Amino acid sequence: MTGQSSVRRGGAFLVVLALLAVAVTLVAGCTAGTENGTPTQGDGVSGTLSVTGSTTVLPIAQLAAEAFMAENSGADIQVSGGGSSVGVQAVGEGTAGIGMASRDLKDAEKEKYPDLVKHTVAIDGIAVIVNPQNTVERLTVEQIRGIYNGTYTNWNQVGGSDQQIVVVGRDSASGTREYFQESVMQGEDFVGTQLEKNSNGAVAQTIAQTPGAVGYVGLGYLDDTVKGLSVDVNGNAVAPTIETVKAGTYPISREVFMFTKGEATGLAKAYIDFILSPDGQAIVEEEGFVRVD
Repeated sequence: MTGQSSVRRGGAFLVVLALLAVAVTLVAGCTAGTENGTPTQGDGVSGTLSVTGSTTVLPIAQLAAEAFMAENSGADIQVSGGGSSVGVQAVGEGTAGIGMASRDLKDAEKEKYPDLVKHTVAIDGIAVIVNPQNTVERLTVEQIRGIYNGTYTNWNQVGGSDQQIVVVGRDSASGTREYFQESVMQGEDFVGTQLEKNSNGAVAQTIAQTPGAVGYVGLGYLDDTVKGLSVDVNGNAVAPTIETVKAGTYPISREVFMFTKGEATGLAKAYIDFILSPDGQAIVEEEGFVRVD
């Protein structure tokens, strides 16, 4: 009997070991994190990621972070603005995992941070905006340039009422300002009386509160508190919309980016992959940008 009991105890012990092995395997399969920087199927991604830079890209980054964290409870993605130059410097110096920019890298930045990798996340139009009380509906690119270089100082010079033009733009950290100066101003200096704001939101708010003001913002910042002017292209008024940017008929548009130091890995890769997925690109479109998928 003793021998039979020992056999039974040994057999039971082996069964317990087998069950434990199965349980460990199941738990590992359910809780594995990432493999070579890419989330494994059905797994959550964990860790902390800092994303900073362009206020143009900011709405995409924030909403995408919220949606991503809702699906990955172990992930903590912290998003902040500051401007494209801030984003490039932060990711280049390693103080942020992702730097947002509404312009490409400057030559000096490419030299200083040669290992930055660019990820195009959307296409954005830049809308020239005025107060809703303004009677002007459209301007040529040449007239917009004339307003911003100081040639025109009164709205009656470009088809509007007798009212002083209050020029509002972005500060030197802004990628939108960089693009606007290259594309619209053709490298010319801005008028010295220009009011410089540190975000798209601040520009829009100033325009909404100032009847004679003019500014420029990303399409995602258009709402009923401001009026987006059409751009006169060879006699045709082209409104700043997703459709016209997508069709290539709206003349003031560009790609917007997220930069990583080296190829994206881990949480940064998973987050960018989400933005480029159909769900992420739906957020891009909802925020007034043109999708790139």
